[in-house]
Amino acid sequence: MARTRAVNFEERSRGILDCAARVFAELGMEKASMSQVAAQAKVSKALLYHYYPSRDALVFSIIKTHLDELDAAVEQADDPSLPPDQRLRRLVGAVLDIYRGADNQHKVQLNAASALSDEQKLEISGTERRIVRRFSLVLHELNPNLSKQDRPLLTPVTMSLFGMLNWMYMWFKEGGRISREDYADLATTLILRGIDGLA
Repeated sequence: MARTRAVNFEERSRGILDCAARVFAELGMEKASMSQVAAQAKVSKALLYHYYPSRDALVFSIIKTHLDELDAAVEQADDPSLPPDQRLRRLVGAVLDIYRGADNQHKVQLNAASALSDEQKLEISGTERRIVRRFSLVLHELNPNLSKQDRPLLTPVTMSLFGMLNWMYMWFKEGGRISREDYADLATTLILRGIDGLA
């Protein structure tokens, strides 16, 4: 007979993921161990393995959960009825809002690709492509010249925007003189004014 799930399975599972992300982000992928994750999460190693049968499964779940939440937030924020500049600002704001309090998960996503299997990488990249495509569609609407075959700039511009967003955690301080909303305005304005000058 299959073992039934505990009532608090999802809550405990998420707590373990958050603790694991902190351990991996602080110690690095090479040095972090399942024993350290269990200690941080205040669970036994046996219980940790009940939730996540391997270190790689744990890393994959951290990244997948983070990206699934980002994907859902971007989908919810996307409003094709808005003018494209406002639509882009909403998308940028949704990304930065999901990144709030998720620096550890974000670091794991950026640094743990080598721990994933080919199948896991494929699943992760599918979600990433779906998120990026929403931005690309809006950027194309803002400047169709970005998609010219003789000088295709849509992908470089889209990834430049994600570069601004994804590396924000390196310098941004919560409660500092620049808020997330300020930076969302700044990043959006830089892209909007930048693509105006691209032929």
